[in-house]
Order: sequence, then structure tokens, then C-alpha cells
Amino acid sequence: MKADERPPLAELTARLTQLVKRVDSRLNHAERIERVSAGATLETWSFDAVGAERCVPLIMRRAAGARAIGTLSLPVEAQVLQVVARSGVPVPEVWQVLSPEDELGEGFLMRRIDGWTIPQKILRSPELAEIRPSLVDRYGAILAAIHGVPRTDCPSLPVVNASSHLQRVEQQYRAQTTVRPVFELALRWLHDHPPPAGEPTLVHGDYRNGNFIIGGDGVRAVLDWEGAHIGDPAEDLAWLCLPPWRFGELDRAAGGLGSREALLRAYESASQRVIEPARLKWWEVFGSLRWGVTCADMTEWVRSGRDRTIERAMIARRASESELDLLRVLAPR
Repeated sequence: MKADERPPLAELTARLTQLVKRVDSRLNHAERIERVSAGATLETWSFDAVGAERCVPLIMRRAAGARAIGTLSLPVEAQVLQVVARSGVPVPEVWQVLSPEDELGEGFLMRRIDGWTIPQKILRSPELAEIRPSLVDRYGAILAAIHGVPRTDCPSLPVVNASSHLQRVEQQYRAQTTVRPVFELALRWLHDHPPPAGEPTLVHGDYRNGNFIIGGDGVRAVLDWEGAHIGDPAEDLAWLCLPPWRFGELDRAAGGLGSREALLRAYESASQRVIEPARLKWWEVFGSLRWGVTCADMTEWVRSGRDRTIERAMIARRASESELDLLRVLAPR
């Protein structure tokens, strides 16, 4: 089955039932199948694999269309999950990688983990008030574990340094029809202030609020590894500190939860790796530009008719927020 062919629910149920029976003879059917998300490139389905004496809660992550440039194939993403789990990083357990005989497309199954993922609830819900003060330290320690994964244990991953990242984002921006002076200013600054070289490590690539599952006991899982690559570990720290991922808690740089300094202390204590201020600043400026260019791309999607949904239009509007974020750093009053 091609990735963009989506079977009806009854057919999907039958295929998942066949799969779970093949993987575990103690299971005999799939039930409570529900689509969690259905984007342009990925679908996420929640379901239970059920037998007479056991029930396995699962998530299916499968391709729905062409993947974005720089993202991993789903089988490689599953390998990354398995590798980081062995290094103590909290991630969902990979239960099965899909094969052609499953007729479900490219993807994998992983165990479902209960918890909170919506950032505003994590930042403000009374239910998480007790655990919230410890999250910044935990985010730093988890990043130290990710960056400490031996490169020899990793599958073949893209190697993306500051220069190649900047080149790709600049090409993306130049392909757009709108000239944005603030983006031009940021590009000039980034070219003029290359960051000190750091030891390349495994990098998550999208380490931020929205990609964590949080429970009353803390961080239960780090999600969405399709952007994993080998690069500068400062990239992950800076990305977590960008204003869009603070969700209104703008005075708390580390994901709306605490200070940038507290995050760095926790990270450096766990990793024994020092991140120079100039290096972190470069990646924060780059991150704001990267997010702004990504948002601006949505304008082209809406104008061309590729996707005229309200969601795309709202993301497109956020390019102006990135311009303000860049001006606060590069041209403060």
C-alpha cells in the first residue's frame, strides 16, 4: 500500500488485528482505534491490542505523504528511539516497525504513555503545580543524556552544523516572495558572528514544550524525533528557550518554566559540558529566524491554495512574532 492511501476504519482495524496477532500470539484483536492527528506528512493513531488476559495500549505513527527535507524516515526514527532509550532517555517503547506485509505503509508502533502534552496545561494546571518547579532541571538532565549517546550507537543520521543549517534556512527564505528586512538583518548577523565550534553530538532537533509527555511524576517521555541529527548540542538548548515555546510565560526563558541560567546549570552539571554564551546566543537567533521562515512559508501555502485552512493562516501570521523576537535580541532599545 502506498503511504498516501488511507484504508477505511474497518479495513484498518482488520490490518492492525492481523499485525498484533502476528507480533504476539496472546493478542487477538485491535480495538478503540482513534486518529490522534492527521497532518500532511504523518498520521498518529491510538488503539489497544487486546487478548484474553492482556491489553497493550499502542500508538501507530505512519507516513501519510512526502516527508519534509531533513526529516528521518520512520524506520530510522524508530531506531533512534531504541538507541536513546538504552541511554536512559524517557521515550515510548518501540513495539513493532511496520513491514510491507502489514499493508499499513511506512511507520512503527510504540507503547502509549498517559500524561499531559498541551503546553498551556503543563505551565498552568493546578494538577502539576507540585512537579512544575523541577521540570527545568529535568529538561536539562534529559538533554545531557541525549547528547551523551555514543555516536557509534546511532543509526546513520544527517550531520548538520551551524553553516549548513544557515544555508538551508537562507535558501528557504530566498525562495519566498516577501522580502522581510528583519530576516535580512538576522541573516547578516548570523553570517558575521559564526558560533564557536562545539563537539558534535546527537541532537533531538525539536526539543520544546509540546513534545514532552508530563505526569505527576515528571517527564514521562520525549516525543517527535524525526528531526534528530548530529550537530551542535547548543542547538537543542537554544530551541527550548525561544519565546514561541514559552506560551505566554515570557519572563521564564526555559520553556516558560524557569531561567535560562537554571537550565544551563542543570545541563552542565549532568553533562560536564560547558555551553559558551556566544554559542547559545547564535543558536537562539538562528532558531527565531528558522521558526519565522517556517511560519512565512505557510503564507505561500495559503496564497497558492495548497492549504487554505485557518491553522495554516494562523501559523503564517506568526512570522511577525519572530521578527519582534529577533529585534529584541539584535536591535534592543
